Amino acid sequence: MKAVVNVGLIGYGFASKTFHAPLIQATEGLALTAIVSSDAANVHKDFPDIDVEADANALFARVDIDLVVIPTPNDTHFALAKAALNAGKHVVIDKPFTVTLFEAKQLKSLAVAKDCLLSVFHNRRWDSDFLTLKALLAEGTLGRITGFESRFDRFRPEVPDRWRENGMPGSGLWYDLGPHLLDQACELFGMPTAILLEQGARRDGAKADDDFLALLEYDGLRVTLSAGTLVAEPTPRYRVHGTQGGYLKFGLDPQEARLKAGETPMPHWGADAPGELLVNAQASQTLERREHPTLPGDYLAYYQGVASAVRLGEPLPVSVDDALRCMTLLEAGLDSYRQRRWIALKLNP
Repeated sequence: MKAVVNVGLIGYGFASKTFHAPLIQATEGLALTAIVSSDAANVHKDFPDIDVEADANALFARVDIDLVVIPTPNDTHFALAKAALNAGKHVVIDKPFTVTLFEAKQLKSLAVAKDCLLSVFHNRRWDSDFLTLKALLAEGTLGRITGFESRFDRFRPEVPDRWRENGMPGSGLWYDLGPHLLDQACELFGMPTAILLEQGARRDGAKADDDFLALLEYDGLRVTLSAGTLVAEPTPRYRVHGTQGGYLKFGLDPQEARLKAGETPMPHWGADAPGELLVNAQASQTLERREHPTLPGDYLAYYQGVASAVRLGEPLPVSVDDALRCMTLLEAGLDSYRQRRWIALKLNP
């Protein structure tokens, strides 16, 4: 058993600074040891005692680094992860896992060959509202689920000058928020039998998609996933329909906002506002509407799981097969949009 896992972080942009570095620092059994950046002064403002490497190859060459975390532009994930695995490092990649399913499958094969752990950062499995919804479904409170709507809307009319908006492969909202919504749907219901995607660039000057609507087909269940950047009025984060009632939740899990504010992550810090539960308690046609408490979110659970996987050989919190499942749906969605039709899916891709 390894007492402490030394972590190297590639890049010190928004994702590294807001999510990965604070969560790694707060996780017992992980030690943030080195960060790759061309601006050492910027890193040392936050972490004065951490080594700064000028490039990723220098990080990969270090024998003291056990785990490499890659929260870089999407089109760099594959090459960086491949190099890290070839250097014998365990790897965590921020979502999306890669830009193509072909790349994802190559990384899986390489990780197996090198006997290295490989995972993707699907942190929103530990959102407060998602944990609450999982519990409701596990308890059967809503009966058999017939409709599931999950939205992630924003009002951002200006197009920022950043790589996510440049219109290149891996940019756009489908590859940004799509992985979160797809992964959550699969965690609840498994792999769908088919997918239909509509997307577009709605904002003035937009080069990449900034709006999408995806339908996932299951036996007796329709899942609707959507996200937009020109949605001014608050929309439900979740709206769930079942044979015994429904669940409605507005607002986002607060952990991202707290991380942006510089708060130190701690277990179960993600206390959130309640949702609404509509239940057919008396087996009648009249629904009872009541406030339903929301379980606290816990992004630390992801890196705690990674630490246990590396140190103790326990299962990863998000497996590489989970990553491939999401990549399969991302690509099938694009095929659906291009062909203007439903795309059937294999249940075991």
